[in-house]
Amino acid sequence: MSKNDYILGADDIELGRLKIQHDVWLTEAIRGWNIADFGAGQKILDLGSGPGYCSLELAKLVGDNGKIIAVDKSKLFVNYLSKLKEINNLSIKPILSDFGALELDSNTLDGVYCRWALAWIPNPQEILKHISKAIAPGGRVVIQEYYDWSTHQTIPSMPSLKKAIKASLDSFERSDSDINVGSLLPQYLSELGMKILNVRLMSKVAVPESNTWEWPTTFYNSYFPRLVKMGYIGNDDLTAAMEDLKKLKKLPYSTICCPLMVEVIAEKLA
Repeated sequence: MSKNDYILGADDIELGRLKIQHDVWLTEAIRGWNIADFGAGQKILDLGSGPGYCSLELAKLVGDNGKIIAVDKSKLFVNYLSKLKEINNLSIKPILSDFGALELDSNTLDGVYCRWALAWIPNPQEILKHISKAIAPGGRVVIQEYYDWSTHQTIPSMPSLKKAIKASLDSFERSDSDINVGSLLPQYLSELGMKILNVRLMSKVAVPESNTWEWPTTFYNSYFPRLVKMGYIGNDDLTAAMEDLKKLKKLPYSTICCPLMVEVIAEKLA
């Protein structure tokens, strides 16, 4: 895997996982957009749009007189969004690009939305500086990222599943990105001269048979086999972890505490 690859992969399986993730977190995204006063007629950048599930929602929000610029570095995701755009006849411009190579006119964006993108790149400060130049004075950014991934746990604790979750965090921490970049966003945005308008922590606790339960469990199904390939766990560890997950789901009182998130909303000053 190259340093520019998305660590969770870009394939049909990930498309499905991201849809579940989107459905679980959509209300939080909309809440953030409302706080930032995203609305009709605006030009908004969806940075790290993935397959564009949020891009579609944002396009409905800005309407025919607005525009969504959706940027991702996965050809699969950008092509997928291009098809959705045509089917839904929405004002979206999908762009295949690394964030640092993205060309945008200065002072033209009314807003920027970014979720789970900065955690997977090595240079979030550089990218924020680059993007900030395209934001018009008074424009606002809404960024939702992990605040503390180590809060991810199950109750009751299941030894093999706990080991695989810990191995996931280890793999993130040994990459060239910062999984907990959300904790640094107020500092990064302030250093760019932006005014911090709102910071809120966001958490999800999943119970069996709920939609929220599918978010962490589809991550386990997708990422744990990758841990085997990367050498963080063995095949026996993988089998044991998935058996633990089956046992956990059968317990009516079990919960999964998902990784703690943070939302930071900031405004570019004149």
